[in-house]
Amino acid sequence: MTFLNQKYQNLTPYIPGEQVNEQEYIKLNTNESPYPPAPAVQKAVAEASLSLNRYSDIAVEVVANPLAQYLGVKKEQLFLGNGSDEVLSYIFQGFTEKGIAFPDVTYGFYQVYSGLYQVDATVVPLKNDFSLELKDYDELSGTVIFANPNAPTGIQLTQAEICEFIERHPDRLVVVDEAYIDFGGESMVSLVDRYSNLLVVGTFSKSRQLAGARLGFGVGNVELIADMNRLRFSLNPYNVNSLTQAAGGAVLQEQEYVDQKIQETIQVREWSKQELNKLGFEQTDSQGNFLFAKHPKIAGETLFTALRGKKILVRWFNQPRTKDYLRITVGTQEHMEQLVTALTTILEEVDA
Repeated sequence: MTFLNQKYQNLTPYIPGEQVNEQEYIKLNTNESPYPPAPAVQKAVAEASLSLNRYSDIAVEVVANPLAQYLGVKKEQLFLGNGSDEVLSYIFQGFTEKGIAFPDVTYGFYQVYSGLYQVDATVVPLKNDFSLELKDYDELSGTVIFANPNAPTGIQLTQAEICEFIERHPDRLVVVDEAYIDFGGESMVSLVDRYSNLLVVGTFSKSRQLAGARLGFGVGNVELIADMNRLRFSLNPYNVNSLTQAAGGAVLQEQEYVDQKIQETIQVREWSKQELNKLGFEQTDSQGNFLFAKHPKIAGETLFTALRGKKILVRWFNQPRTKDYLRITVGTQEHMEQLVTALTTILEEVDA
């Protein structure tokens, strides 16, 4: 016997990347930063633990004030959530009455949330080269959401391309998921005052080394953010816990450290692209903290399994358009050198 509501019986949940003991594996499968948070962030969290007997600040002032200043927006234009996944969840719950459209190869939670909230979703195929053409969304109605740079491809749209679409459709909400924007591309945040139908989603998980803290944000016009907070206060006003608030506030004071690690990641990413090219891999021009690559001589699943056998975890998506590809998180220089060595050995065995 099951007590689950019938409408959820066929719900397919999101499957995160495998979590393992990192002393045993090189972990390149979940697009986390390979670098630890700045020491000041660790100290702030330890100090905040002394006050865990009190509820967290529902206004999240310690994060909202410096984040608004950093982004160049008003505090009232910010929504703070338990990771960007929670921000996305509220968007799918509350802003998709006329349906939503998103690419076929993109962040898997879009499809999951469509099922969870019973949203009429239109899945629009990317082009053969995995690029996103916004003109393909012109004849549709309702909300549009896409990741920029996209995941798992890392391909990005220009600010001009997105603006043109927003201007063509002033009556449709356009959500730009910028989880990876710090590694390439130009953010749309500076344009939220110009476009009332633009909502930008960001996260502290990737470039700010806080994947485990769970802190995300949305940026939009004041009325849009007020509506999102109406949903939040109807479910969980204390959605950002005290330790996360302390970490988020502290990391915003450590921008020099964050910028340094972003540049290191970009440098390692570009080095890794060149090395994979030398090995014969075909790959997209990823602007994220990951690579999206396939090899003509070996199937994606076979390569995924072979790497796992060498204690290196990457991500393989068993879908028709992506089954030959691997998504490889950019680790440290040492991590990526070990990856290249392992791939060289595997390919030599294939040729033998």
